[in-house]
Amino acid sequence: METQGIKYTGSKREILPALLELIKPLNVKTVLDGFSGTTRVSQALKQGGYTVYANDIADWSEVFGECYLLNKKPANYYLPIIEHLNKIPGKYGWFSENYGGEPNGGSAIQKDGRKRIWQLHNTKKLDAIREEIDKIARDRIEKSVLLTSLIIAMDKVDSSVGHQVSYLKKWAPRAYNTMKMEVPHLIIDDRPHGVYQKDIFDLVNNIEVDLAYYDPPYGSSNELMPPSRVRYASYYHIWKTICLNDKPKLVGVANRREDVGDTISGSIFEEFRKNEDGQYLVIEAIERLIKNTQAKYVVLSYNNNGRATLHAIKEILKNLKKKVSIIEMDYKKNVMATITRTTNEWINETNGINKEYLFIIHKNGKTEAMPEIKIEKIDIRNLIPAKQQRLVF
Repeated sequence: METQGIKYTGSKREILPALLELIKPLNVKTVLDGFSGTTRVSQALKQGGYTVYANDIADWSEVFGECYLLNKKPANYYLPIIEHLNKIPGKYGWFSENYGGEPNGGSAIQKDGRKRIWQLHNTKKLDAIREEIDKIARDRIEKSVLLTSLIIAMDKVDSSVGHQVSYLKKWAPRAYNTMKMEVPHLIIDDRPHGVYQKDIFDLVNNIEVDLAYYDPPYGSSNELMPPSRVRYASYYHIWKTICLNDKPKLVGVANRREDVGDTISGSIFEEFRKNEDGQYLVIEAIERLIKNTQAKYVVLSYNNNGRATLHAIKEILKNLKKKVSIIEMDYKKNVMATITRTTNEWINETNGINKEYLFIIHKNGKTEAMPEIKIEKIDIRNLIPAKQQRLVF
């Protein structure tokens, strides 16, 4: 199974085989991916034969969803279009002015004292191609396929630590490569998939599925990491600008969109404040989301580096008084955590090995008193097809 995406904190690429094996015995047909991000999970679910509804508030995630879930045109339709876009001569434009830099013998620091995320030869291509896409795309879905290809191409030649809040002082070797668009790995079928860009609490009141998969942006558990550095909207602000092509007002040393600041673009699931009982507000949000979801099953993904604690989530699930299967998996750190380690920034050394938990909540099951939790452990680095066991607490 092959999925595509950009460098992304919290990427679930490594656990996709386990996720599909675990939900297979549930015999579900429709699945909501409530925080779809790069849509890797949605792509895998579609390939697995499910009808998928992807939702995320990010503009670029909606674009990815339309590309991978809604497109009906084959790859050979897009091949000549993308070949045309790759041949367009570069031009100095808005993206080059704000995000392009000279090689400078290896230094990404430019004359204005600021670092850039791309070299000029690539931002010139970006400027020209982005303008051309608006001219030639015949419909919304076609435009999303082309934008997805463009974003993935630019992601491969960036010079960053995996996000767009700060850039490397020295050009990454990949930044010298010339960006090249390719036809995305399109998955075409006849199922009525859906793509949404809604607040998840608004969506769950109006959609009913067999299973809902949630991987909220919990925020880091590292108390040293300030909230201003973990907003997903800030992490990927340039992808939003490429999608909208709106040339927004920029702020800060990274030339960040003004409309993705902490107070503007924050999610309740990234919330750092606590309630009067000393519990993070994100815990309350998770409980409300699970209760409001209209589904037979809810699968909640949780990483032990999240702001929410495993103990707090277990307490929520005990209060539901429903059967819950809990799977613990050890796996390699997500892409950005690996990259960030090389910068020695805000690394929480106490976390140890990265653990991913999948909570499978049987919402339609009978109400019952729950004893202590039991956990099935899987090392997905040596994954064999997993058989779900009925672990209850």
